[in-house]
Order: sequence, then structure tokens, then C-alpha cells
Amino acid sequence: MAKCLDEGVDPTHMCQSLVDRISRSRALNSIAEPELLPLFEDWLEELEKEFVRQAEKSQSSDAALMAEKLGLSMAGAQFLKAKLEQEGKI
Repeated sequence: MAKCLDEGVDPTHMCQSLVDRISRSRALNSIAEPELLPLFEDWLEELEKEFVRQAEKSQSSDAALMAEKLGLSMAGAQFLKAKLEQEGKI
């Protein structure tokens, strides 16, 4: 999974931007192809599952540790941690 995320694309920025747009679904529908939303949602769901799995395995949801394990930037790991905590998943 880390290799896919380590191709010069900052998943944190992309994720935060798309999550913001998803929350404003009308705006998203006017600027994005309808096929992109399910792809993003699938990717984010898989990334979240892996974050939770790694957090359970290591008994820690430390953002620095998750960034290393998942190949994310620190900001990306912090974003996912906060999102998952808010949703009660970790």
C-alpha cells in the first residue's frame, strides 16, 4: 500500500481537499466527474481500514508511527487519526 502512496502525490492534501468537497456534495457534483467520487471513497475507506488495523496491531494510533507504517506524510496521518477518532473508530 505504501508504494502506491509514495509516487510524488501528497495523499493528505488530496484527501483533505476531496473530503471538504464531499461535504459540499452539490459543489462537488458541479466540478467532478461522477465516476471519481466512488473511487476516492473506496481509496479512503481502504486507507482508514489499514490505519485502524495498524493501530490495533501496534496498540498505538500515534500519527508519526502511522505515517511511517502507511507511507503517509505526517499531516496525512494526523488527518486520518483525527477523522477516525471523531468517528469513534479508534
